[in-house]
Amino acid sequence: MTNNSSNSNPFIDTGEAEAILPLPNDAKPVTVIGTPAIRNTFDEVCIKQTINSAMAPGVSTMVLNPDAHLGYGTPVGCVLSSPSHIYPGPVGVDIKCSMSLLSVDIDESAIRQPQVRRRLINAICERTPTGTGKGQRSVPKARHVNDQLGRMAITQGASAEVCEKLGIPVEWAQRCEDSQHTGHDGTHDALERRLDILCRNNQFSQRMPRKVRQLGSYGGGNHFGECEVVRLAEGDRAKNTAEVFGLKDGQVAFLSHCGSRGFGHDLAAGQFKALQAHFAKWDTPLPGGDRQLVYAPLGTHEANNYIDDMSMGANFATVNHLLINALVLEAFQEIFPGVDGRLVYFISHNIARQEVVNDRLEWVHRKGATRAFPGGHHALKDTPFAETGHPILLPGNPQAGSAVMVADPGAVKSCYSVNHGAGRVMGRKAAARTLDQVKVDASFAERDILTNCRTYPIDEAPDAYKDFDEVLRSVKTAGLASEVARLDAKFVIKDGDKADD
Repeated sequence: MTNNSSNSNPFIDTGEAEAILPLPNDAKPVTVIGTPAIRNTFDEVCIKQTINSAMAPGVSTMVLNPDAHLGYGTPVGCVLSSPSHIYPGPVGVDIKCSMSLLSVDIDESAIRQPQVRRRLINAICERTPTGTGKGQRSVPKARHVNDQLGRMAITQGASAEVCEKLGIPVEWAQRCEDSQHTGHDGTHDALERRLDILCRNNQFSQRMPRKVRQLGSYGGGNHFGECEVVRLAEGDRAKNTAEVFGLKDGQVAFLSHCGSRGFGHDLAAGQFKALQAHFAKWDTPLPGGDRQLVYAPLGTHEANNYIDDMSMGANFATVNHLLINALVLEAFQEIFPGVDGRLVYFISHNIARQEVVNDRLEWVHRKGATRAFPGGHHALKDTPFAETGHPILLPGNPQAGSAVMVADPGAVKSCYSVNHGAGRVMGRKAAARTLDQVKVDASFAERDILTNCRTYPIDEAPDAYKDFDEVLRSVKTAGLASEVARLDAKFVIKDGDKADD
């Protein structure tokens, strides 16, 4: 064990890709996953946020993942567990931001020609709006959602009735980490009651219909849709696991990243405002003096309200992803009549869930972190992944590729969690100031990766993100997960505000 503690490197090595971050007052240290090269990407603000979060009331475990970077109160790329408190910061403002992967029954030869890929881009963009504030009415072939159906989606999630009404294959719900979320008391009725209370606020009730019409759409920023070609990893385990997942070498797949859109943002913003007002009223000390680290003890009115709001945002995100995948499959069928496809998996990385940690039931908050249950985990009983472990979907960047992984038993050391992707190494303003737009666009052309954008968003350029291979090396070396497949991007759909005509 090597002590590398200093102002710039406060970590104590415990392995090639593992370390601890000591805390004051002999508190339980933070578990850190990452090679030395990755740990060097954690700046002082990220570390300060980590310490503030780990020392907050009721926190039993804190994990920093290799993709960690500055976040809202708590770093993006962390896990926080508590048996007694609920925290909105370690969930984030985009409640249940998630990844999903759709497999399509064609191989890479079918999309080799740029003209075919361009037709697919157009067909998808005619059905799935992209960009901040965009909804179904901004594209001609969207699936329109009225207020009543939107309310069902918010309170029921991907129930059979909701799926049938939206044209989503009902069996896809079995391929979700959580297809439905209930309220604080374990019922959907709690969500109905909470939504009624929220709708008494005129501003919320006026905004809600517009937010509901964002179902089936991507947002802006780092949200995307990508057409991929599957490259299976070597070895029998990868091959056998891929077969369970429904993946074949050379097959076409479609990877999506988005969350609860404006509806979830409104709920999260309302919760931060309400809890901050509560802290101010009672002059309650804030962890590290940070207003973004408000919390509520479980069982209180405030905690119940947060859990209900988070659950409604999570239901919205779930239905949003499934509807996007149904629309993407419909677009492929327009270009390739008769082709079929199926959902591989849908998994979140901004959510709090009750799980067994330290031999007791705790609320595990994952912010920019992905659940990683290995084969044999009790929570996977009676699922298709009971023996293998469930798919883990990790986006890198379009040029480095993305990864499908599966958890190893060593994931227990990180609260059964891994990173949610590569993680930013450069802020958005810094990327816009530093990177060359002409070179970024040329790099996509050189790699024959098409996009729907006139110019690729400079703040989303590959160089704004960490070295994905080093991130994955950290995960594998630490014994958290193994690679099943890489996904090679063939085209990318980003913020439609920058789309071609």
